[in-house]
Amino acid sequence: QVQLAQSGGGLVQPGGSLRLSCKASGPSAIYIMGWYRQAPGKERELVARITMDESTHYADFVKGRFAISRDNTKNTVDLQMNSLETEDTAVYTCYAAIFLGTPLYWGQGTQVAVSA
Repeated sequence: QVQLAQSGGGLVQPGGSLRLSCKASGPSAIYIMGWYRQAPGKERELVARITMDESTHYADFVKGRFAISRDNTKNTVDLQMNSLETEDTAVYTCYAAIFLGTPLYWGQGTQVAVSA
């Protein structure tokens, strides 16, 4: 069992930055951690993910603007979001999988709003 607790998020102006954090409790090691987002009226989409060996994958729409990182000793994953755009407004949810192909665990979600 994995429990994920998120922090961060909020309201920011276009061009601004926010940092999201997510801490996992339960197992001592987690294979993959990452972030999804869902905007009103849209499907959920992957933002970024990072494996235990710190291999990363980003959605095209955040490349060069967002950076994902993790601390395996603390089982935390962060998402640094820079150059935010109004289109980035969504609920961001962290997730984790203990092993490749195993069920995902989810955080509680946090609202990110980008508006002038």
